Amino acid sequence: MDLSELKGIISLVQKSDLTEFEIELKDIKLRMARPGAIKPGQDAIKEIVVQAPSTSPISSVPQVSNTNIENTTKDDLAVFESPMVGTFYRKPSPDDPAFVKVGDSVKKGDTLCIIEAMKVMNEIQSEISGEIVDILVEDGASVEFGQPLFKIRS
Repeated sequence: MDLSELKGIISLVQKSDLTEFEIELKDIKLRMARPGAIKPGQDAIKEIVVQAPSTSPISSVPQVSNTNIENTTKDDLAVFESPMVGTFYRKPSPDDPAFVKVGDSVKKGDTLCIIEAMKVMNEIQSEISGEIVDILVEDGASVEFGQPLFKIRS
């Protein structure tokens, strides 16, 4: 099964009234379920993400607010966490400069990165002002919900 077939299956399930879908081929087993469709005692698959690096510039990017910031030390160092599952990108397209780099000052509302989820490019904005101390994820890497992305000193 190639990526285009997988994307097609996901699209069909999204457009249908199915509450659960499971397919098993030679070397792959895929199971999808809508929230509320899982019986008690079963683990829910909350989000299926097809990850493919984008090679085209971003035209219209939805804004995503991240409220997952936690203080880690007494010296105003905050860890900025991923608000979703997806693919982390430091720049809007392969030929553009990164949104931020270590040492940059950011203001609340500045774009820090993009997380691609289900072919949607989501701009992730800072919820605090401060200095980027560390970038904890490599460009193009998969990220999980709540995974630390940046350290910011406010």
